[in-house]
Amino acid sequence: MSKLKTRLDGLSPDTLKSIRRGVEKESLRAQTTGHLALTPHPRPLGSALTHPHVTTDFSEAQLELITGVHGSIDACVKELTEIHQFVCRSIDKEVLWVSSMPCMLPTDETIPIGMYGRSNVGRAKSVYRMGLGHRYGRRMQMISGIHYNWSLPGLSTSDYFGLIRNFRRHSFLLLYLFGASPAVCSSFVEGRSHELQPLNQHGLHMPYGTSLRMGRLGYQSDAQGSLAVSYNSLESYAASLQEALTRPYPPYVAIGIRNLGGDYNQLATSLLQIENEFYGTIRPKRIINSGERPLHALRERGVEYVEVRCMDLNPFLPVGIDASTMRFIDMLLLHCLLKDSPPDTLLEIAALSRNQHLVAAHGRNPSLVLDRGGKDVSLTAWASEVLDEITEIAAALDRAHGGNAYAETLTAANAAVNDANQVPSARVLSSMINQYDGSHVRFTMTEALKTKSELLNLPFTEQQESMFCEMSKQSVERQAAIEIADTVPFETYRENYLAASSLGE
Repeated sequence: MSKLKTRLDGLSPDTLKSIRRGVEKESLRAQTTGHLALTPHPRPLGSALTHPHVTTDFSEAQLELITGVHGSIDACVKELTEIHQFVCRSIDKEVLWVSSMPCMLPTDETIPIGMYGRSNVGRAKSVYRMGLGHRYGRRMQMISGIHYNWSLPGLSTSDYFGLIRNFRRHSFLLLYLFGASPAVCSSFVEGRSHELQPLNQHGLHMPYGTSLRMGRLGYQSDAQGSLAVSYNSLESYAASLQEALTRPYPPYVAIGIRNLGGDYNQLATSLLQIENEFYGTIRPKRIINSGERPLHALRERGVEYVEVRCMDLNPFLPVGIDASTMRFIDMLLLHCLLKDSPPDTLLEIAALSRNQHLVAAHGRNPSLVLDRGGKDVSLTAWASEVLDEITEIAAALDRAHGGNAYAETLTAANAAVNDANQVPSARVLSSMINQYDGSHVRFTMTEALKTKSELLNLPFTEQQESMFCEMSKQSVERQAAIEIADTVPFETYRENYLAASSLGE
């Protein structure tokens, strides 16, 4: 009997049913012309600073929809759908862009960054985004994705780091199976060098691409490329981030904290302004107290859950993700938890980065070869091996929940490994080419309008409407209370928040 099977047998059905998950889903607001919406955050959605379910990410035009924590996948999808329904009823003539890669974008400096009011915490959020714009350009920040937060009660911090190491090894599977961004509007790469091939006058693609969002055009940074963050322990992870958060980085020192007019350019001159600036396919997380730094929370109280960050929006699904996708993520994360997880090395960290870029750009190429422990292995062979090991996990989850939904999800994944035409990225490209003359914008807008119509036609009771309206009203009141309670100048707040002592030990 394998170690994985032995460890799986040690998890009772009740333990397997105690998995918790939640979703954070980003979407751009777009005009029906396919251009980015330049309007402020819609008033019916309340305060982006304090609303529990509707905020913004980088831009005023980039909504982030957040569920609570759920023990049931169906309940999680249901809440995410209800939040979407409320948003669609609140944005009138605009649509939620259903692709991870952006709609038609204006000039970089015209993209509006998120605004969160006059409070110190609100100003800090905006200045942080101003810094992201200076460092990476605003266009890159307009990419949208889905973050999947996952926990299993009883796990230790060491357990979670073992899971994370294995996830980084096997996350190529999610890019292959669920990547849905093989093409992009040419406005996204204007003035940049790239390897993309033309689809039409305004559309570009990678023929075997799965997720441009997770490739070299996505959340990538030459500066962060110098970071080799180890996930062998909380101590090694925290030490890597501490260095990046506290040591001045010359190119960012040159940008300066403020410009000549006194306006803020960025929060800090270090390689990372704050912890959230660090890109990665998965993060260890802990709910923070008011004013607390995320790294301090991890050091003080350990890992509470993990945040999977490599999921594209699926334009064919009403809310970008569905129950079957969540079931697969749950199975993969359990596999990563239960399988032996040797320490990572600098060589492996570099190889995993190369693997990610290869799968993002060429994942559906049947001859694609990845690096596993210094040896070449085909993507299909490695994927099939992982899926074989997940078979017992699917069976155990089906026994715990009843039915055979997990086995069916696994069967579909195996079929997609054997036939790349079944994965979302292939379906997206096929639809663009065969129905929309290669137009990324026309394809995505058609799906966005269809999605909005579907969501508006779903039942939405007066009670639901009233509940969301009340949440928006209360969020505005909470923002006002925060602004009134501020007692120190912003610069003092900034210096105190960013002090090395705030990161813990």
